Amino acid sequence: MRTEYCGKVSKKLIGKKIFLCGWISKIKNFGHIIFFYIEDIKGKIQIILKKNKNFLKIQEIKNGFCVQIFGKVKKRSKKNINKNIFNGDIEIYAEKIKIFSKSKSIPIDLLKNNKEKNRLKYRYLDLRTNKMKKNLILRSKIIYEVHKFMQKNNFIHIETPIITKSTPEGARDYIIPSRNYLGKFYALPQSPQIFKQLIMISGFDRYYQIAKCFRDEDLRSNRQPEFTQIDIEASFVNEKKILKIIENFLYKIWKKFLGIKLKKIPKITYKESIKKYGTDKPDIRNPLKIIDFTKFFMVNNFLKENIKNRTILGIHILKKNNLSLKNIKIYESFIKKNNIKKILSIKINKKNIDNIKLNKKNILNKIVIEKIIKFFKINKNDIIIIYQSNNKKIYKIFGEVIKKISHDFNLIDKNIFAPIWITNFPMFKKNKYGNFSVVHHPFTSPQTTSINKVKKFPEKILSKSYDLIINGEEIGGGSIRINNIKMQKLIFKIINISTKKQKKKFGFFLNALKYGPPPHAGIALGLDRITMMLTNSSDIRDVISFPKTTTASCITTNSPNKINNSFLEELNIMIMKK
Repeated sequence: MRTEYCGKVSKKLIGKKIFLCGWISKIKNFGHIIFFYIEDIKGKIQIILKKNKNFLKIQEIKNGFCVQIFGKVKKRSKKNINKNIFNGDIEIYAEKIKIFSKSKSIPIDLLKNNKEKNRLKYRYLDLRTNKMKKNLILRSKIIYEVHKFMQKNNFIHIETPIITKSTPEGARDYIIPSRNYLGKFYALPQSPQIFKQLIMISGFDRYYQIAKCFRDEDLRSNRQPEFTQIDIEASFVNEKKILKIIENFLYKIWKKFLGIKLKKIPKITYKESIKKYGTDKPDIRNPLKIIDFTKFFMVNNFLKENIKNRTILGIHILKKNNLSLKNIKIYESFIKKNNIKKILSIKINKKNIDNIKLNKKNILNKIVIEKIIKFFKINKNDIIIIYQSNNKKIYKIFGEVIKKISHDFNLIDKNIFAPIWITNFPMFKKNKYGNFSVVHHPFTSPQTTSINKVKKFPEKILSKSYDLIINGEEIGGGSIRINNIKMQKLIFKIINISTKKQKKKFGFFLNALKYGPPPHAGIALGLDRITMMLTNSSDIRDVISFPKTTTASCITTNSPNKINNSFLEELNIMIMKK
């Protein structure tokens, strides 16, 4: 039906007659001549139709009509060149037009920003916009590069089940009722975690998959109920090897799609990340860091009566950040709300200790100030603000403060990509009732092989886990897996999965661990989030063809929806009213 794509027609075809197919836009009717654009997946080109036997027919068309054009490629005059498109220096003089189908008036503007509700309602039209076409085409290219890279590194693409068993992995499952087994349910997988470990036991030592995952949890700008991850698992490897594979992949796609050569990816522990950035998802582009001053005050016996069981933290703001004490004051109300009290703010006027201005007189002796200035390399016109609290969340609060300051005053270079590995996460976390849950997932290996240590001191145990963070966004996470059935059963027990529940929920997996499981490790990378980064998108919905809203509904199809009673009866399901 076509000999060329609209967006690919070039000057090389001047003088030739071609067929094009696409959608009409921007019609201009001057009576004796009509101008319009025809657009397809590759781009658009201007069409000109002068009075001929097709002229009456062409006057019937509207924006959105799907048509075929036959015409001759001609060069545009210099004054009519459209510099905004690839082939703006040529146009098509149409000889024939065929209307495939008509269109009602397009309910959204394909050239401007539209309300999100309308974009999602008419998603099939929104996908015609340049932005969405560009994003989904890039997503496709990323997937192609994943396959190329993984195959080159001897990984085998293996698909795992979508309809599976409900196993607790951290979020709520989406469940599917079974017609053949009334009262029983399948679940959609939160991840292929157990299956890829079974694949390792089977002897396939390098697995990968572009995997669909499903989690019934609250949504936000970087989270959807169904998402896609690049799932990877390998046997007979250590953490260093897995991290190296992922780093090489990142170097490749950032260079391929952005022309950026990423620097060597640093690695810090979870504890270091919390103390320096107040979060385990740090944006290391942020020039502001948290500083722990506690030891300076304790050594000098300063405020002894106040700092017992307290933490004293501060922020060092460099002169080049162009912030004043007045700027910082606007954040004090947020800090004080959390039972955090200011000790002092210092602006260094000169290196000479006698010329330092304090917000409170005589609160620090010269020895303490001199040590702080020397240790943290504080220069003229730098600012130090210091607070103290016994609030256990003080690091998190300070993390939010430095993030907000850097955002409000544009301290972060948005053109930089700064990946970092976070390692050595705690194995468990304890809730207010004293119950333990796992920080990653229950198949993550502790750093110790001692069953006794894990049993006696679970709160002190670190895990062999690692998260990949880029610019404050978690892009992926993984771990060394447990391949010892006794350790696996103990982990389940610590997180309150009884022996009976272990057998019911994970019996098939525990049985598999009896048959020579190899040492293995893996990671899952968020394809959606990687695509967000590479397309500079701020919302995950902009890189997914038919996404859900923040309330997990699909406006395009109007789902979820009620099911016919006959279906429910067949499944032996009754809807109870609250």
